[in-house]
Amino acid sequence: MELEGKRVVVVGMAASGIAAAHFLRERKARVVVSEMRPAVELRREIAELLETGVAIETGGHRERSFLDSDLIVVSPGVPADLPLLKRARSARIPVWGEIELAARYLQGTVVAITGANGKTTTTTLAGELLAACGKRVQVGGNIGTPLISLVPTSTPETVNVIEVSSFQLETVEQFHAHVAAVLNLSPDHLDRHGSMEAYAAAKQRIFRNQTAGDFAVLNPNDAWCRQFAAGLASRPVWFAPFALEAQTGANLRNREIVWSAGGRHTAILPAAEIPLRGAHNLENVLAAVAIGCLVAGPESAASMRQAVRQFKAVEHRLEFVAARQGVEYFNDSKATNVDATVKALEAFPQGVWLILGGKDKGSDYTTLAPLLKQRARGALLIGAATEKIAAQLGPLLEGSPVALTRCGTLDQAVAAAAAQARAGDTVLLAPACASFDQFQNYGHRGRVFKELIAAL
Repeated sequence: MELEGKRVVVVGMAASGIAAAHFLRERKARVVVSEMRPAVELRREIAELLETGVAIETGGHRERSFLDSDLIVVSPGVPADLPLLKRARSARIPVWGEIELAARYLQGTVVAITGANGKTTTTTLAGELLAACGKRVQVGGNIGTPLISLVPTSTPETVNVIEVSSFQLETVEQFHAHVAAVLNLSPDHLDRHGSMEAYAAAKQRIFRNQTAGDFAVLNPNDAWCRQFAAGLASRPVWFAPFALEAQTGANLRNREIVWSAGGRHTAILPAAEIPLRGAHNLENVLAAVAIGCLVAGPESAASMRQAVRQFKAVEHRLEFVAARQGVEYFNDSKATNVDATVKALEAFPQGVWLILGGKDKGSDYTTLAPLLKQRARGALLIGAATEKIAAQLGPLLEGSPVALTRCGTLDQAVAAAAAQARAGDTVLLAPACASFDQFQNYGHRGRVFKELIAAL
């Protein structure tokens, strides 16, 4: 689309919306940013946008602005079924997400990674692997840097490694990933998607425009991934913590990560050299290695091995914070669904004090009970989901030594954990919930947790 002179409404004044507005103004579009929040909460963002000639509408969306536009660009946090967006579509006005806008202008190869859990670790590691192999790499998307911000620095030789969420994938049309990875699917964001089937359908859109020359990286342990493989136009590539027979992918043979293709097996590195805790991180490394072999080739095995060995845990993903009086503290604030919390608990054999709670996403917390009985000393509940979690877990933990404590806030939970934990125990923030009841986002929650530990 030629953007000069076009009337474009950007819906949402979060990071991707602001980045999209700047991109559109640089191409001389007439831009209005529409935001539900009041202006008093957005002084800095408004000042920044007004300087570039962007018009601002706050405190609600105006129907006239939407219906008079030539294009609407939505931020991921804006529901795709917003009534005004439905009316715009009925009026044949294009409605794109920020990554769809970026896809129309981005140069180079796109590697896109999604899943319920592990996206950020896998995306970061895949970027580092490919950079170590000599590729010109940009990393962004849902991981922090909006994809639209990578457009000006992209070239035909660039490998754009991006994390994409189900919210972003809802609005893709022409977005095309040469390598598209789905790591896993488990219940998440059901408060927005409504059902597991709708959530899976959003994730499946990552393959929407792939062809026979592209690759789909999938987890054979995941039933949804196996289902996706049946309808692919692209070539399936698997990652698995066991030996793959007669299939292409990254797998584990005799405790060594190996790339298998065409009957040949190339050793990449021993699994013992992975510096990350937890079985789920073995899968994340396998997925990243599969991507590395597809884009850079297995002949770059030595470079990939070195990149994995040097990789540090991503902030807020099972991140070691400190040891205090023999008690270790770990920040897994990114564990915003139950399955992520299960994986975090599985990384510790026993003695865990689990900080749990926040804004509920329509989750079932009962699946945590068996692991809590096996590995935890206590669950410290915080935030708006406290009573739901207590109602679901309380009866299942009766008669067990696991204490269930309502703490209300994160600072009170940390204080309670520090008072009760003894040498050899672990205090783990893995909330299984969104953060928006008490924090700006999961990163804010994780940083506050680390500040509280530093102050002990």
